Amino acid sequence: MSEVPSELRYTRTHEWVRDEGDGTVTVGITDHAQSSLGDLVFVELPEGGGMLEAGAACAVVESVKAASDIYAPLDGEMVGANERLADEPELINSDPYGEGWIFRLRVSDEGALDELLDADGYQEVLEAEE
Repeated sequence: MSEVPSELRYTRTHEWVRDEGDGTVTVGITDHAQSSLGDLVFVELPEGGGMLEAGAACAVVESVKAASDIYAPLDGEMVGANERLADEPELINSDPYGEGWIFRLRVSDEGALDELLDADGYQEVLEAEE
């Protein structure tokens, strides 16, 4: 059973989003996603400063099994990436909702957060995939 924190928002492509309350959000991949990929060996972080469009591929995580694109959950400006992942990609496996965050966005429309899945909605996505 994958952990699905109730305070986060989710995409159908298994990214989680945490509202930081200052117009920015932190983004990572869910416990389900990291578990499905297996041991991560490389993370290609998005470049800072650019604008991202919701649904656009902006990062890549690579495991011993496969590589997977990470998609921007919302429109916004890249304001930071977790540089620790360059040397420690396994942080995503060990702490997907904490130290394993991937990037931060200054969102263009904070109201768009409400369009993402809540924990119950994401659980339904996981159940449908099983």
